[in-house]
Amino acid sequence: MKRTVIKIDESSCIGCGACVESCHGGALQMVDGKAKVVNEMYCDGLGACIGECPVGALSLEEREVEPYKEQDCCNTPTPLRQFPIQLRLVNPHAPFLNHTDLVLAADCTAFIYSDFHNRFMKNGSMVIACPKLDNSAELYIEKLTAMIDYSSIHSLTVIMMEVPCCGGLWHIARQAQVRAKRQIPVRKIIVSIDGNLLIEE
Repeated sequence: MKRTVIKIDESSCIGCGACVESCHGGALQMVDGKAKVVNEMYCDGLGACIGECPVGALSLEEREVEPYKEQDCCNTPTPLRQFPIQLRLVNPHAPFLNHTDLVLAADCTAFIYSDFHNRFMKNGSMVIACPKLDNSAELYIEKLTAMIDYSSIHSLTVIMMEVPCCGGLWHIARQAQVRAKRQIPVRKIIVSIDGNLLIEE
């Protein structure tokens, strides 16, 4: 059927993520640093995201697409207010980072600690990383430093597992704290392998 949906000029997109944040239907996502329409059936065609784009890369067009479908909301929604969350993919200047309390979590923690969503994802933004598998320590330090200085995050909380390889995540956070021009509090939370909180400091 023909209906009106969002069109994105990827050559103009600067990867700020503002449109993704304003898309309540879940039709848009950040992919390789660019906003993309990943599921047209979830685009209501109202264009609420258009006004959020600082470079005018979004427009409406009528074309053959699947009928509009609201996302299934029967399950309890996550408190997370952003996408993406992988630190490698997050633009350090993304609007959802502005003046927020940032959580940097090891990939495993949300699966091990059962109350992770309710406890840590309600009031701020989140990025995840694995210091052992990602092999991107310097890139991550630079990104976190930029988030502190240019996005003016208020605080940084590092949530990591008790295993030795997670210590790299704390090192990344502390290096960003040292390099940043702004001074913010950085705290550490350690989750045990059996799903308990061991340390909060």
